[in-house]
Amino acid sequence: MASKDPAPPAKLSLARKWWRVLVWMRRLAEVGAALTALGATLVWCTIPDVSPLATGNPASTAFIDLRREEAAAAGRPFKLEWKFVKLEKISPYLRGAVVYAEDIDFWNHGGVDWGALQDAAEATLEGGGGGGGSTITQQLAKNLYLSPSRSLTRKLREFMITYRLEEALDKKRILELYLNVAEWGDGVFGAEAAARHWFHRSAASLSPAQAVRLAVALPNPRLRSPGRRLSPADRKKADRLLGWMRREGVISAAELDEARGQLGLGRGDASPVAKPADAKPGEAKPADVKPGEATPAEPAAPPVAPPAAPVTPATPPPPPAPVTGPSP
Repeated sequence: MASKDPAPPAKLSLARKWWRVLVWMRRLAEVGAALTALGATLVWCTIPDVSPLATGNPASTAFIDLRREEAAAAGRPFKLEWKFVKLEKISPYLRGAVVYAEDIDFWNHGGVDWGALQDAAEATLEGGGGGGGSTITQQLAKNLYLSPSRSLTRKLREFMITYRLEEALDKKRILELYLNVAEWGDGVFGAEAAARHWFHRSAASLSPAQAVRLAVALPNPRLRSPGRRLSPADRKKADRLLGWMRREGVISAAELDEARGQLGLGRGDASPVAKPADAKPGEAKPADVKPGEATPAEPAAPPVAPPAAPVTPATPPPPPAPVTGPSP
């Protein structure tokens, strides 16, 4: 008797095929989610403890270490100019200009401005160059602990450190730290060193024009050095910052015209922003400091409030100590 051929396997229906595909996709998604969670957990375990920053200043930063290594690799000396000062010892002009320029919603968000990130991503997709979107807290995380490199892991670490900074520190301390570790030139870190390096005066005595010039240099002082002529884009940014200062009542109409002239924006005194001829190093002109102004302590307050009382002349500070490193 002839043997019968085996019957062909029954064909799977189209619905069953798609069901199997969906099952496998779900399993892959679950595995991917598990691996992502594991990776995030491992990254979280490597995040530094930021709680000591609530009461103490860092001995160094990732960017200072990086610049020192770059100088050593190039065979050139590295001269560090860096000195911590209290937030109240930094000009309210600079405090307000930096917040307005870098992170307008600083006092309200929880560390990451998702709206700004979305706007930056959309600008990139539309071919407008994008950029931006990083908050002051994110920039502080990067300056203290990370590198300028771009990668998914580095960005994840940045977000995690940002979360810890916002959890451990209040907004005034975050702003104080950022203004004290921001890079403003080759080996120049922090507002006090920047003010003395570029304008031969203390951070407390910066004029509106000088404060705006430093704010415009952020967050990339190597391309926007305060010692260089303002580019067309930076001129617009400087003009916008001065306009904000005037609208908020931080400066008068006369001070606005003077600052625009000093920055070469077309009005007022056309003298350069650099070191004033009538001010000795470390000496403040009465018009440069408004003692009644303070950095806002409440999230709802504007970055810099106008003085509630008439401005009185400031007492010139004592001559500065050598700027070689962070104060103990």
